[in-house]
Amino acid sequence: MNIDKRKYIALAVALAIHTQVNADDDTNDTPTEYTERVQIIGHDDKLRTEAGAATLIGEVELAKFKFDDINRVLYSVPGVNIREEDGYGLRPNIGFRGSTPERSKKITVMEDGVLIGPAPYSAPAAYYFPMMSKMTALEVFKGPAAIKYGPNTVAGALNMTTRQIPTSQEALIDIAAGSDGYAKTKGYFGTIDGNFGYLVEAVHIEADGFKELDGGGDTGFDKNDVMAKFQYDFSNGQYNQIVELKLSYADEKSDETYLGLTDADFQQNSNRRYVASQDDLMAWDHQQIQFTHFIGNEDFDITTRVYRNDFERSWNKINGFKDGAVVSDLQDILANPESDANAPFYQILTGQRDTEREYEKVILGDNQREYYSQGVQSELYLYQELFDVKHAFNFGFRLHQDQIQRRHTTDVFTMTSGKLVSDGSATLATDTNTEKTTAVSIFFKDTITLGALDLTLGLRGEFIDAEYQNDAPGQADDWQKKETDIWLPSISGFYTLSKNSGLFFGIHEGFIPTSPKEPTSVKIENSINYELGARYHDNNSQLEAVIFYNDLENLKESCSFSTASLCQDNTDGEFNSGEASVTGLELSVKHTYELSADYDLPISLSYTYIKGEFDSDFSSDFSMWGDVKVGDTLPYLPENQLTLDIGLVANNWQVNLITRYTSEMTEASGENVLLSGETTEALTIVDLAASYELGKMGSVYFKLDNLLDDQEIVSRRPYGARPSKPRTAVIGYQYSF
Repeated sequence: MNIDKRKYIALAVALAIHTQVNADDDTNDTPTEYTERVQIIGHDDKLRTEAGAATLIGEVELAKFKFDDINRVLYSVPGVNIREEDGYGLRPNIGFRGSTPERSKKITVMEDGVLIGPAPYSAPAAYYFPMMSKMTALEVFKGPAAIKYGPNTVAGALNMTTRQIPTSQEALIDIAAGSDGYAKTKGYFGTIDGNFGYLVEAVHIEADGFKELDGGGDTGFDKNDVMAKFQYDFSNGQYNQIVELKLSYADEKSDETYLGLTDADFQQNSNRRYVASQDDLMAWDHQQIQFTHFIGNEDFDITTRVYRNDFERSWNKINGFKDGAVVSDLQDILANPESDANAPFYQILTGQRDTEREYEKVILGDNQREYYSQGVQSELYLYQELFDVKHAFNFGFRLHQDQIQRRHTTDVFTMTSGKLVSDGSATLATDTNTEKTTAVSIFFKDTITLGALDLTLGLRGEFIDAEYQNDAPGQADDWQKKETDIWLPSISGFYTLSKNSGLFFGIHEGFIPTSPKEPTSVKIENSINYELGARYHDNNSQLEAVIFYNDLENLKESCSFSTASLCQDNTDGEFNSGEASVTGLELSVKHTYELSADYDLPISLSYTYIKGEFDSDFSSDFSMWGDVKVGDTLPYLPENQLTLDIGLVANNWQVNLITRYTSEMTEASGENVLLSGETTEALTIVDLAASYELGKMGSVYFKLDNLLDDQEIVSRRPYGARPSKPRTAVIGYQYSF
């Protein structure tokens, strides 16, 4: 690893801080349970006094609807913007506070506090995303609350918590079946024997898919996830001390495609799939190993994690047509299928005619990639009283390394009687390169208690060494090394008005690094973010309201197939825009009405208003920008989002109804680019879930996703109009012992 002296100094300072802990001071009675450091926010049963917008969705909330789709879960969190793609959430596109949602690459995604993206620095697009069905909590951090969870701090961070080893023997079996061949089998068993505990959990989910492929065939998926945890408790009278080993394996095969529909075909049958996508297939597998050590008492605690993630994927899909004088790209063909130039290609996509000319041959690309992500990170909480002032110190460091190896190839096919047939030509290598990053990150936070005010000063440092190498034959001289060093300050505070209410504020600098192969002329994404909020909590009611303003020096986007961009041998190449700004309001309200001794009526509402626009004129080749003028709206950013969740809960049954409204979204910001002036449709989705306890016999549950069966165009990317998931019914049974 090529790290200069400044990085070694920073790392040494962080390590020294962790070793110079005064364990004799007894000025703070903060609990130091290991589970509290895994689930970062902690319990949501009292007024939270942390500065910054943070949302916890606990196991009880997740169990109500038993969503497998991360999108459906996050729609209830204010400030989240999503571009749907496949209807099942297999490859989610998630943004916070107006950040581009493409492949969730601008948010920091974690599992159990560890970066979980395939290569968070070198290639942050989240083509792997953890299975929602194994999560017991989700935490969303925005504003200064996210400053410690880099590298991406412009938008925020998402942490997903897997099941912890139980304190006594515990097991569960969950089986379900539903529409479109949906089936789920889930089970776990965990126990503690003395100081040793373990947990084994496995999930299998499959579906035939709701789309109808011309000529027949599956359009669904098959996913598996197996996880094991082993824990030993070394605690004594002086310290709580636990070590844990986590092992997991996951895989997926999905008959998914980037090919959508023309608007006219969507109106005829929104679930149709063209015959040209018959061979499209994503296949991947993911392995994880993580070792965690926790030690602490009432004065301090330290959590150290060593981790390694390996991810390998093969994404075989239609790319377009063979080069020729008349050829158009897929997005243009589907946007203008009746033009003289595009009509023959559209007819081939739909199988109405066979390939006749060389340039009408279909190109299928296999984007094979191998990733790894590994590192060690440690975090200290230290509670001290200095000069009669209480301090809660939080220090952390991470030494991280990740890599992506691209081995992309293409093959040529003809459309013959509704079937793709190889033309016999050799497989052609396209993108063949390696990007690698070594990064040292440190952060410091000091929360000072000054009467009713808790003032937090924060500082994050990112020191990045990046390498790129073109691995194609004869391209050994095509390489690059570069460094990025940056310090990101923050200040935030929470003022307690009463035991039930308070105000908070924050200012922090946001940062998103460039990829290793980009020249220094491509700038990092940088911003100054502001927020002001209020929070209320009593036994039956919760409220949080936040206004925010993100001042972006420039945006950074990348060319990819998922954005329907013609990359011209520069896959994931990056572009800069001019200045931009995002203004918004986030509101979250919860209240439980006690109708009687036997019935409760819980109601929750979340609302988001976001206005994101460019503050300067510029022209760009990026497919979502084009010729931009001041005031043009950021793409895929709904101005209004509203989620209303109403339930009726009795002693042994409950029914919940959740309604989500998302306003239309702009598909491209400027002029003179495909999809200029196009918008998605405003969409209202209603989901229903009910469960009944059978006592010792377990419980049954039933749910209807998209109760009203309302399908609209949720996106015209990657290529063509795409629908939301139709009405889907699922019935299941759970037995725990």
